[in-house]
Amino acid sequence: MSLNNKLRFIAKTLCRELRKNATHSEKIMWEVVRNRKLNGRKINRQFPIFYDLEGMEKFYIADFYCHQKKLVIEVDGGYHERQKNYDELRTEIVNLLGIKVIRFTNKEVENNLANVKNSILKCLQ
Repeated sequence: MSLNNKLRFIAKTLCRELRKNATHSEKIMWEVVRNRKLNGRKINRQFPIFYDLEGMEKFYIADFYCHQKKLVIEVDGGYHERQKNYDELRTEIVNLLGIKVIRFTNKEVENNLANVKNSILKCLQ
């Protein structure tokens, strides 16, 4: 198995695990976006985005991804406060790939779902 295939296998396995162990907020969000519920757009969850960084292929797993609109939707838990720099770097890399990233906190998803949904709908137009 080539390095490229190994990386894709690892990404696929990690994505499956993340889907099985979704947070409460991610489950809520999935119910909102699944089955083309928003503007008929296909949105995947725990989707790997591959990129090349200094000659090495790497990947980042987006919480939710709409390929048609090149949009990543992230639902950030409390641990994201401790990794803000990492999240900002990932966002910059993904933006360089021509993909927009929008972020919501768990609290926003759980307490203000209508606003979250409206923000996503604006990006999907």
